[in-house]
Amino acid sequence: MNWSLHELAKVSTDVLAQGADLSTDITQNLLTTNNVWMMLSTALVFIMHLGFAGVEAGFGQAKNTVNILFKNTVTPIIGIVSYAICGFFLMYPGFDVPGWFGFDGAGWSMFWFAPENADVSAGYAGAGYTYWTDFLFQAMFAATAATIVSGAIAERVKLGAYLAFTVIYVGIIYPLIGSWKWGGGVLDDWGFYDFAGSTLVHSVGGWGALAGVILVGPRIGKYVNGKTVDKPGASVPLAVIGVFLLWLGWFGFNGGSVLSADPALVSFVLVTTSLAASAGGLGGFLAGYIAFKRLDLGMVLNGVLAGLVGITAGADVINPGPALFVGFVAGLLVVGSAVLLDKLKLDDVVGAVSVHLTCGVWGTLAVGIFSTNPEHSFFTQLTGVLICGVTAFGAALIIFYLLKVTIGIRVSEEHERTGLDSHEHGIRGYTIVYDE
Repeated sequence: MNWSLHELAKVSTDVLAQGADLSTDITQNLLTTNNVWMMLSTALVFIMHLGFAGVEAGFGQAKNTVNILFKNTVTPIIGIVSYAICGFFLMYPGFDVPGWFGFDGAGWSMFWFAPENADVSAGYAGAGYTYWTDFLFQAMFAATAATIVSGAIAERVKLGAYLAFTVIYVGIIYPLIGSWKWGGGVLDDWGFYDFAGSTLVHSVGGWGALAGVILVGPRIGKYVNGKTVDKPGASVPLAVIGVFLLWLGWFGFNGGSVLSADPALVSFVLVTTSLAASAGGLGGFLAGYIAFKRLDLGMVLNGVLAGLVGITAGADVINPGPALFVGFVAGLLVVGSAVLLDKLKLDDVVGAVSVHLTCGVWGTLAVGIFSTNPEHSFFTQLTGVLICGVTAFGAALIIFYLLKVTIGIRVSEEHERTGLDSHEHGIRGYTIVYDE
């Protein structure tokens, strides 16, 4: 068949047009697939708040159940709103040069006053997901950092003081620290690595919890004559349900941090996450038996959470074998940390400091030991841990101290002894009503 130059040119034009259409279709389908996974991950992280509520209410005393659940209900509400007001734009300020502080005023204006300009789906995040999905996914992380503090200082902190702390810590401190890595700040420039937040979420929350535990003080009767007095939780089954909900949510917490639906990387991350969680449970089992000479369910549960926190910094760069080791060590550390805190008379109701701070630090340092990326160094990881720790702990101490000398941070002795439910909420968490 003989083709004229005109016919060849027309065929070439048609082929190019079809190729452009196909490319557009592929880009749109990829965006949709990635965005659906990111929204599902957001939902999984959101359900973690129910897990935190279950763990805290299960390990807390029955007389404080409503108070605990109230805090765990209001925390994500405050977290999402405060993150929308300023946190999101502090955390992603669009540094021209990697720095320590910035605020994305243009993004803030676009979010609140010209949201139609934010509908840049195909051009946002490399067509990985939409602007709005990005905000909501990150907002769930912010609220998680505040929830960590809630469990540590439960059963004796004033509700108003806790809520005030949450607004400031989630709205300003957490996003400021996060901007140093995830927002393209100085730690990112130095090569610090924290895939999904062992330091930026968990340790930041853990440092806040430690500051709160120190300034609020232990519960009445917790430490008597040099001995630690156990205060039985309200519901062991509820605590178990809470831990499994958290484990489920971690599939979104770590899996969503891939920031796409990349099948190879997402599945790899979910494997390392689950292996570390399982190994953490084994470590908690073993260390709990050695420390307390019993099959301690609480330590197994916290061991699972410890393994999850530990692998979060390097779930995408630590191979399955080392992931097992990271999780197992985290399970051992969480028990040792809990024992040490009691010796220091630092009363942490749910073990939040041990799980999130101790194991968050370990997991971040583990990246410098086990990462498959040769650019990740132990010294850089240690530097990042120290900088974030000093900032988070110092800020939390200042916030709690100012609240202590102004509105007070601890309930009265009478309210603590009889329970916060009746005094602050007018109802009890466990009430049996008999028909007359």
